[in-house]
Amino acid sequence: MARIRHVFSCLIAVAALIVAFAPTAGTAHADSRSADAAPVRVMPLGDSITDGFNVPGGYRVDLWQKLLAGGHEVDFVGSMANGPGELGDRDHEGHSGWTIAQIDQNIDNWLSTYTPRTILLHIGTNDMYGGDPGGAPARLAALIDRITARAPDTELFVATIVPLSFSDGTVRAFNAEIPGIVQSRADAGARVHLVDMYSALSLSDLADGVHPNATGYSKMATRWYEALLSVPGSLGGAEPAARTAGRS
Repeated sequence: MARIRHVFSCLIAVAALIVAFAPTAGTAHADSRSADAAPVRVMPLGDSITDGFNVPGGYRVDLWQKLLAGGHEVDFVGSMANGPGELGDRDHEGHSGWTIAQIDQNIDNWLSTYTPRTILLHIGTNDMYGGDPGGAPARLAALIDRITARAPDTELFVATIVPLSFSDGTVRAFNAEIPGIVQSRADAGARVHLVDMYSALSLSDLADGVHPNATGYSKMATRWYEALLSVPGSLGGAEPAARTAGRS
């Protein structure tokens, strides 16, 4: 009987050890899943088209819904905030009336404050009105270089600008320079990707000749979403690897 009691006591002790250590292993596994599922910080960056002039929230509304439906955990970041109720996260860096140079003057602070994992850049429309539209490609190149130097691990998506009902030749000339600017940086190892936004919209998708209407913004959202899906890591999960792809 004494031997039986001894064996029984040993079994109880072993069972207690298993119970004691099981929660620790389970907690570590849960913590790992939680870390993997942390929302990816995405910064919508640009001017009033990013802000959503004419249609509150602009392309960010449909893009948010697409990301949500696709099961992607995303945190839109920026110092600005606006949009309707169906836009689950209203933060952005869309500044009405701003030019490339103005974004360039502020980008260092935004990068350090919000540390975005992914940036959606659509800028240059207001430069088409100014006195030096021909210098816009060089200004955009300088902005891209600043972003990639300050945040080399950030995935930067650079869009050609949407059509204008006037000055279409100026817009086309600007947009024609962007693929080469992006590709040269990608070839050098920067995480930068071209998004052809100009071809996604037509003049009928503009509300006032400048800003998209609801249909236009929805088309922008689709083009952004397709670009994000094409680059591993831009929405979390695997580390980004497409450094030389250049195009999205």
